[in-house]
Amino acid sequence: MIQLDLPSYQNLIHDAEIVEADQHGAKVLLLPDGNYVKLFRRKRLLSSALWSPYAQRFVDNCIALRARSIPCPEVIAIFRVPAIERDAVHYRPLIGDTLRQLIQRGMDETESTRLRTRIGQFVAHLHAQGIYFRSLHAGNIVLTPTGEAGLIDLADLRARRSKLGQWLRKRNLNHLMRNPQEADWITTNGTFLAAYSAARQTTA
Repeated sequence: MIQLDLPSYQNLIHDAEIVEADQHGAKVLLLPDGNYVKLFRRKRLLSSALWSPYAQRFVDNCIALRARSIPCPEVIAIFRVPAIERDAVHYRPLIGDTLRQLIQRGMDETESTRLRTRIGQFVAHLHAQGIYFRSLHAGNIVLTPTGEAGLIDLADLRARRSKLGQWLRKRNLNHLMRNPQEADWITTNGTFLAAYSAARQTTA
C-alpha cells in the first residue's frame, strides 16, 4: 500500500462530490471523471484492521471475484493518507442499477419474475464459488447493462476455496432478507427460492 501525502490526495479529490459520509467525515467520493475514492478508518485501536486493513480487503475481494468471473469494481490504486488517518481505494465503478433501485423503480410482474429468477441463480452461483458476503443485500447487487449480476461494497466479503455449506448458505440468505420490504419482493411467488434451489442442484 503506497503512502500519499496530503497535497497529492487533495489534488486527486479536487471537485469531488461526497456520496456517503458519517460523523467522522467523508466515506465515498465521486470524482469528476466518474471514478470513486472509498475511504476506510480503523474504528478501534486494537482491531483486525491493524494487520488486515479494510482497504486491502476490498482490493483482495475484487481480485477474488474477478478470478471467478463475477463482475465487480475495478481497482485503480490503493493508498494510505497519513495526514487524515485514512486508507483509500481508488476504483472504477461497476456500471448498472442496484437491485434496490430496480425494486424501488417498479416493474411489471413478468419483469419481476425474470429478475427474481436471475438473482436466485446469481446468489446460488456465489455460494457455489465459495463467496460469503455479510453485506449481501439489494443495495450491493448490481445488474449491468448486459444483464450480468455483480457485487459492490466488498470489504465485508470472504472468498473460500470450496462451496459454502448449508449453515453458511442459510445465514447468508438471511442477510439478503434483512430489509422486510425487499424480502417481501424477493420471496413473492417463490421464484427466487426455486431458482436458487435449481441452480444449487446443478452445482452440487
